[in-house]
Amino acid sequence: MVSFRQKSAPQRPLSVLIVDDEELVRKFVDRVLREAGYETTTASDGPEALAVAARLESFDILVTDVMMPQMTGDELARRVRIMKPGMKVLYLTGFSDRLFKEKVTLWADEAFLDKPCSVQGLQQAVSLLLFGEFKVPQETH
Repeated sequence: MVSFRQKSAPQRPLSVLIVDDEELVRKFVDRVLREAGYETTTASDGPEALAVAARLESFDILVTDVMMPQMTGDELARRVRIMKPGMKVLYLTGFSDRLFKEKVTLWADEAFLDKPCSVQGLQQAVSLLLFGEFKVPQETH
């Protein structure tokens, strides 16, 4: 019996696009996820996020506020999915009732987290979406 070893390609760090019109929230999410080992990019609104997403080679998850001026998080996710079909989405919202008024169900690769959220709650929500369990991303060097 012959066995073949598949050479594993070097893995890139998992990356997150963070979008929130509130600077303090955006900085909090960015800091928490960077400290957890994710590569992060931020945008302050939907139009900026679309431009950033178009420039990024790839990213694994969109963490977005739901209620933002110019474009809701749900609309942003819909538009970004056209460019990045396999992307996962975590909606951050202080208005989950509004999210579900607009969006009756979440897709398989979507979840929501109420604001304000804790460091652990944010890390767990991102991990569950990406890995299906709570774990910290592997450091890649």
